[in-house]
Amino acid sequence: QVDMVESGGGLVQAGGSLRLSCAASGSIFRINAMGWYRQAPGKLQRELVAVVTSDNKTNYADSVKGRFIVSRDEKTVFLQMSSLKPEDTAVYYCKSLIADSRGYVFQYWGQGTQVTVSS
Repeated sequence: QVDMVESGGGLVQAGGSLRLSCAASGSIFRINAMGWYRQAPGKLQRELVAVVTSDNKTNYADSVKGRFIVSRDEKTVFLQMSSLKPEDTAVYYCKSLIADSRGYVFQYWGQGTQVTVSS
């Protein structure tokens, strides 16, 4: 069993910054990748925001390039968000791809944290 606990969401004015954190705990053999998704109001799908792999390669959605930075410290993933825009308003979820000792890979999600950017 793996738990993913998020923190750091909130309300911020446009142009402001927020930092999200997500810590993984439990039965973890190896973390292959950690990242962030978001689900905007009225949208059914979660979209990829940013991901960092086990060898520290990163990938970003075009809409956040140059404004967001994803990083990782062992079992915690961070998302530093700057120059926030109202369209960044969403529930942000962290996700991890974690392998067990047999080599099977499972995905785990955080509970979600609300980010609201006012204009």
